[in-house]
Amino acid sequence: MSEPTVTEPIGPPVPAPPDPLPRLTTRRARALYDDETGAATAEYAIATMAAVAFAGLLVIIMRSDEVRGILTDLVRRALTVQ
Repeated sequence: MSEPTVTEPIGPPVPAPPDPLPRLTTRRARALYDDETGAATAEYAIATMAAVAFAGLLVIIMRSDEVRGILTDLVRRALTVQ
């Protein structure tokens, strides 16, 4: 038995490959360099990551017995009446 020949394409048509990137001219480089789209979002992301790292560091420090003893002693001294 011979295999049937396909006369119609199967599935959706394949899109053409994209055009190559345009040349990087001085004018285009300046426009890309001056474009600050998304800069605020990136700054917020970096600040959030720094805050999370700092919070993690505080959690590690606060779990130590020495710091816990210092804080307990501080609270006891603040609540005692002399």
